[in-house]
Amino acid sequence: MPKYVVRFGVMRSLGVLSTRGGDTFSRGAQVVARTQRGLEAGEVLCEATTPALAQLKDPPSGQILREMSSEDANELAHMQAQEGREFEICCQYVKKLGLAMELVDVEHVFGGERIVVYYLSENRVDFRELVKQLASEFQTRIEMRQIGVRDEAKLLADYGDCGKPVCCNTHLSAMPPVSMKMAKLQKATLDPTKISGRCGRLKCCLRYEYDTYEEYQKELPPIGSEIVTAEGRGRVLNHEILTRQMLIQTEDGRRTMIDASGVLTVLSRGTPRKKSRGDRPRRDEQDKGGSKPEEPKSEEKSDEMKLEAKESEEMKSQEKGPDESNGGFQPPSKEEPAG
Repeated sequence: MPKYVVRFGVMRSLGVLSTRGGDTFSRGAQVVARTQRGLEAGEVLCEATTPALAQLKDPPSGQILREMSSEDANELAHMQAQEGREFEICCQYVKKLGLAMELVDVEHVFGGERIVVYYLSENRVDFRELVKQLASEFQTRIEMRQIGVRDEAKLLADYGDCGKPVCCNTHLSAMPPVSMKMAKLQKATLDPTKISGRCGRLKCCLRYEYDTYEEYQKELPPIGSEIVTAEGRGRVLNHEILTRQMLIQTEDGRRTMIDASGVLTVLSRGTPRKKSRGDRPRRDEQDKGGSKPEEPKSEEKSDEMKLEAKESEEMKSQEKGPDESNGGFQPPSKEEPAG
């Protein structure tokens, strides 16, 4: 019995679904499948081969029931048209109950088994009364799911700065961890407005070439190394990692770019020279009007601090993960017994 990798739901989840009997499907086929959430519309991506399964981590299972018919497509379009009205109703109930939460999107599962409400909130929200009222309004099961800002962009964002559709809403099935170290290695600008994606976090695309940069950097002598080339001895001043070139200063003071293949011998592997205590003017000299050591530009320092804060917040959100309720109810707190 063949199995296929199928993408389904507004969060574009990937599942490994079996078929009924000997049914076969081609790539891109629109199908109706039964998953853990109920009856859903999905898209066949590929056959579940061993290499494909190796790229997935604990994918959900299910079964493909049939290829989507014209009646199924009309029903799906009708349900998606109703989601706007359902979202407005949910917003009215949230405002009425005074809940500290921001609604992001509403998903009506194809089979009608449940409505999933995606929301943002910094703190725990007691939404039990909201769930009761929504269940009474829509006459179906309500599931509340807390998400982060990166998932919000996955649901709502359209295009990135590059002019292409955002990665999180196209080919990414999981959000890769991104750190400021990756931006620095690739010599990206430290301006948060240029290095951040639609979610306000560091761009996911900074992760794509990072492994290549790391591999190429290992082939280059560290900055500050003393090397021997065909033109004589020199010291490494800077790297151009992707082109595998480096800027060196020769013994006679000339600066030139050479390829990594032009290094004959590495005499000593060093690091960039830092200012020693002797390079700085003494305090008594400063008091007498001596020049003070140059401080980093405040704007540059501020940008780096902002990126550090974003990186720290991103790591915390990845460790916490989304809060997905079981049937719309959270476990009661210690102070409040279950009703």
